[in-house]
Amino acid sequence: MSRNKPRGRSGRMPDYSWRQANAGRILSNALRRFEDRVLELLAQAGYPETRLTHVNLTRHLDLEGTRMSELARRASMTNAAMTELIDQCVQLGLVQRQADPADRRARVVSFTDHGRAWLDAFGVAVRQAEEELVAILGPTHATPLLEGLGRYGAPVESIAA
Repeated sequence: MSRNKPRGRSGRMPDYSWRQANAGRILSNALRRFEDRVLELLAQAGYPETRLTHVNLTRHLDLEGTRMSELARRASMTNAAMTELIDQCVQLGLVQRQADPADRRARVVSFTDHGRAWLDAFGVAVRQAEEELVAILGPTHATPLLEGLGRYGAPVESIAA
């Protein structure tokens, strides 16, 4: 195995600093920090069992309920992986499965009363994490950032308005 460092056409070492300083990496790091804070706040609110995978299910779940296959599609997951995630959330008491009245073979997932209380706590945690983000960046930077990311990340097909 050669220990020679790769060189570009000019004979100089290529600049790989882009690996750490690109929009995707920065957004990913910011998302991880934000989500970690939300989970921390949820734990403080009495929901220490919440994981990001649970949020991935509930962020795609309509308040009136959603078919399991539609949840899998929205989350870009296989039906089998979504079923496993739903099983976890059922065990936590966040959601329940019911037969779809329109097609008894299909299952609809909906929030339980405990799941609605969790959803309220999740909303409080998200708002607090957003307030902290604004406090750190300052409104002069945070407002255009959030507006720009809203345009860049929209439209997101997920839950009904």
